[in-house]
Amino acid sequence: MNETVTTSPAIGWTLPTGQPDIAGGRPGRSQADLDVWHVLVGKVAEIGNRQGWAKAEVARRIGIPDGTFSQWFSGKYDGRLDTQNSRVERWIASVEEMAGLAATIPVAPGFIHTRAAAEIINTLVFAQMLTDFVTITAAAGTGKTMACKQFAATRSNVHMVTVSPHTKTVHGMLMELATALDLTQHNPAKLVRSIGNRLARSENTLLIVDEAQNLIDAAVDQLRHFVDCYGCGLALVGNDEIYTRFARRTDGPSYAQIKRRIAKRVRLPKPPAEDIGKLLDAWKIEDPDARKFLTGIGMKDGALGQIDKTIKLAVMRSEGAPIDAGMLRKAWSNRDVEGL
Repeated sequence: MNETVTTSPAIGWTLPTGQPDIAGGRPGRSQADLDVWHVLVGKVAEIGNRQGWAKAEVARRIGIPDGTFSQWFSGKYDGRLDTQNSRVERWIASVEEMAGLAATIPVAPGFIHTRAAAEIINTLVFAQMLTDFVTITAAAGTGKTMACKQFAATRSNVHMVTVSPHTKTVHGMLMELATALDLTQHNPAKLVRSIGNRLARSENTLLIVDEAQNLIDAAVDQLRHFVDCYGCGLALVGNDEIYTRFARRTDGPSYAQIKRRIAKRVRLPKPPAEDIGKLLDAWKIEDPDARKFLTGIGMKDGALGQIDKTIKLAVMRSEGAPIDAGMLRKAWSNRDVEGL
C-alpha cells in the first residue's frame, strides 16, 4: 500500500486514513490514478487550511457536488477516479496561478489627503455638525468615494450606503439603509419609522449616500424626510447629474421642496493639478517624463483612477525593473481605453 505524503492537516481537514480501492482493473482506477489522488488530497487540504475554506466551499469552487467531493476526498468514491482527479487538478492549478498573479499586483497607496478630499471632508463635517443636507458631485476618478469612506471609517455616527440601479427605489434604498444601520424590520409599513428612530438615537448622525444619481425622485424625497423629521445630516454624493438635477430650471420638476433644504453644494469637475502630484508622490514616481505623461492621463475622464490603473499594469509587466515613461506609455496603449 502506498503511503500518503502530505503536510500536517488543519483543523477540519483531517486527511483520510483509507484510500480508493483500485482492485479489479476498473477503468480510471489505476495505480497511477491512485498516486495522483494521494498528492491531490494533500494539496487540497493545504489550500483549504490556508484559505480557511470548509469542504463544502472547496467543492463549490471546484464545481463538484458536495457529496461527490466528500467521497473523493475520503477515498470512498467508487466511480472513475481519474475524472475527479482531473477536475481537482485543474482547480489546484488555477488557484496556484491566481496566487502567483496576485503576488505581481502592486498595492495602491491608501487614502491620500488631496485638496479635493479636504473639500469633501470639510463638507461632510458641516453636514454632520449642523445635521443638514449637502450635495457633493465630482467626476469619476477624483477620489470622492474614497474620501467618504475615510470619513465614515474615522467618525462616529456616520453611515454610508451605495445606491445602485437595483436599489434606486424607495424600498430598495430603505433596505440598504436598514442593512447599514444593522436594523431588522420585517414589516415594510414600519421600516421608515424604525430607520428614523435609529437615526435619531444618536446626536449628529450623518447619512452618506454614494452614487446618489441613481435614486428616483421619491427616494430623494424620502431622505429629505429623515433630515426634517429625525434630525440627521445627509450627503448626496455622485456624478454631475446630482448638481444639474437640482439646479435652477424652467422646464421639468422644480424640486423646490428639496432645493430649499440644500445647505451646501460642492462640485469638483476635475482633480486639481496638485492632487495628481500627490498621487504620483504616493506611488513614488520620480522620473520627470513619467510624471508628465501620467499628469496628462490624470486630466482625462477617469482622472486619478486612470493613473492608478496604468501604473498597476506597468508594474505587473515590468518584471521588477524601475518604471519609466516608456513602460507607462506601453501600459496605457495596452489598456486601449483612449476615447472611451
